[in-house]
Amino acid sequence: MAKMKGAIVVDMERCKGCELCVGSCPTDVIRMAGEVNGKGYHFAYMEYPDNCTGCTNCAVVCPDGVITVYRVKED
Repeated sequence: MAKMKGAIVVDMERCKGCELCVGSCPTDVIRMAGEVNGKGYHFAYMEYPDNCTGCTNCAVVCPDGVITVYRVKED
């Protein structure tokens, strides 16, 4: 069975820093940034992108729908 490689893209300006995605990530990929966006919120980003499997847990729990998940098969 092929292994899946994932990546997320967070709309940093729309992220309100609720941290639900951080707790939902089974591979501990997502962290909150030290800097803030234009609205004054810390935003989510991929701290360890190599560990992302593209499971979509983060996108499912995001109340504002600011996370897009991409998945590709690794050879």
